Amino acid sequence: MFERSAAFRHYAADSSLVLGGLAAILLQLAHPVVARGVAESSSFASDPLKRLHHTLAYVYAVHLGSPHQHAQAARRVDSAHARVIGARDPDAQLWVTATLTHTGMQVHELLHGRLADDLAAEIHAAGRDLGTSLQLPADVWPADRAAFDRYWNATLLSLEVGDDARSVAAELLAARAAPWWLRALLPAAREFTATLLPPALRSAYGLPDHPRRGRAVVAVVRLLTRVTPRRLRELPSRRLLAPLSRRASE
Repeated sequence: MFERSAAFRHYAADSSLVLGGLAAILLQLAHPVVARGVAESSSFASDPLKRLHHTLAYVYAVHLGSPHQHAQAARRVDSAHARVIGARDPDAQLWVTATLTHTGMQVHELLHGRLADDLAAEIHAAGRDLGTSLQLPADVWPADRAAFDRYWNATLLSLEVGDDARSVAAELLAARAAPWWLRALLPAAREFTATLLPPALRSAYGLPDHPRRGRAVVAVVRLLTRVTPRRLRELPSRRLLAPLSRRASE
């Protein structure tokens, strides 16, 4: 781990990055090892909020938490992954970590504008911690932003949405077990997610291909994000880290 700058902490604490979560999951599922493991060993599509809660708690703990919070969150996720087929596969681990890093940066730039080069480099370096905390070998993570971009573009060309990915994605996008308010937001979420995915994956998952509608959804989300006080946008990170702090003191 390394000392986080104030700019990085502002970036990582901003809950608007969560809006890239569905795109990250769909990208992950297009990796055959990830899709097979999720389809055979996990029921996350039937309880998306639980998965979101655990993933966010882990990311916030790694990026913003104390060493104890970081270790505690990593142990919890690592324990859950022990039951998932392929979760220790370095190639799959690298791809999952890369999707979290890339979609966060993508959403930030879509809603807030271009990242400064030094902050983008810090976000890339922080991505290594997300992976190595879950046993990804450190030397597997791309050495710099340019190497990451080469890896990302090459991997996109190798992805394929198979039967496992389609099955899990269909269950996830139907969100039958989700609360009513989340289901009500699904049409907009699909449009927003479609803008984040490459055309081939968008088509493979049957997501909408309406550029004008997608731009309208992004414009509304951008406006809502900008009028929401930063303190409120950072509230989820504080709330999810708080239980880890309490456990540390027990």
